[in-house]
Amino acid sequence: MTSVEIPSSVAAALPTLSVFDITNDVSHAIASSGHDAGLAYVAASSPLAVVRVTEREAGFFHDFEAMLARLVPHETMERERLIVALLGSRTEQIPFADSRLCLGQWQRVLLFGFNGDACADYTLTLLG
Repeated sequence: MTSVEIPSSVAAALPTLSVFDITNDVSHAIASSGHDAGLAYVAASSPLAVVRVTEREAGFFHDFEAMLARLVPHETMERERLIVALLGSRTEQIPFADSRLCLGQWQRVLLFGFNGDACADYTLTLLG
């Protein structure tokens, strides 16, 4: 089996939701860090974005955007801030061992943006 890694890629670009797959970037940073095992704290740089570990599946992104529209209608003032507050922590804590992320077979590290920014900026802090 051959695997191809694409750097930070756009997983979804919907009207009110941008999703970036940052898994490969985070994996490479951990591999070159010199740390063997520990925790990786991945945080969105924008206050209107969150990082989550989930499967990269197009149907999920459409359903997620529709659910957010039902919970917080588009015309709501400061809608993005309300969405981020509803979703909880903006940071994801991911264990790593042997300098590799401990993720399930289909899991990816995704950065969700809610304000239309086409920006995949995040910070990575390693504890190990």
